[in-house]
Amino acid sequence: MNRVVGSHDIVFITLDTLRYDVAQRLYEAGELPVLGPHLPPGGWECRHSPASFTYAAHHAFFAGFLPTPDRPGRHPRLFATAFRGSETTSAHTHEFAQESVPAGLAGAGYRTICIGGVGFFNKETALGCVLPGMFQESHWKRSLGVEGRDSTERQVALAIARLNALGQQRVFLFINVAAIHSPNRGYLPGCKSDNLDSHAAALRYVDGALAPLFATCAARAPTFAIVCSDHGSAYGEDGFRGHRIAHETVWNVPYAHFFIDFKGTTP
Repeated sequence: MNRVVGSHDIVFITLDTLRYDVAQRLYEAGELPVLGPHLPPGGWECRHSPASFTYAAHHAFFAGFLPTPDRPGRHPRLFATAFRGSETTSAHTHEFAQESVPAGLAGAGYRTICIGGVGFFNKETALGCVLPGMFQESHWKRSLGVEGRDSTERQVALAIARLNALGQQRVFLFINVAAIHSPNRGYLPGCKSDNLDSHAAALRYVDGALAPLFATCAARAPTFAIVCSDHGSAYGEDGFRGHRIAHETVWNVPYAHFFIDFKGTTP
């Protein structure tokens, strides 16, 4: 990451509430034409979220604690905010003196942009301002949240507008995608209540909606992308529903990071 920071735009997308098993099933079925080609052979990496709901998970993410590989061992992190005794900061980790990844990247000359989705990014209350407040600029309105049937398309359109407006300045773009979060029944015609099939249908919608963003990134600058879920959600397994619970459907999340090749021309 020490070679990435400063030379690449960085795009971090959280697919809020996406389960690993559903994400992997769609990959294996060839139903992720946009995200699928960026994933490694075999598909999504299964990782463990540092928390079971959005607010706590993103606090960890923005301190450099991305989802942890689901296998034993110490796993070096991409980013770290400096603290004594860290066992997962390595020579490959980009370490900041600042308190958060957005603040550290801002200190490195990045324009930091948050495009919110679920309620913890809505800026309507003091609590809803905490996570967006870590960024130099943040955006949210109801059409970008769980109430917006075309929320991901609107988030992507806003992201593209901001990228185009910033010229050649390096950008840290964060998007919290709300579409997969409940209620997601609207993405499956005739569905009366959220279930695994509507969860999958929402991911298909999100996948297609991300295509213009990736194309813009490829035309703008070399880009390093992180795409993952913050937590999953139970749909009746072992009697559980929802999240903020200690269940494997919540803790197991899909994760990927990859480069988007720069295909534009340097001015």
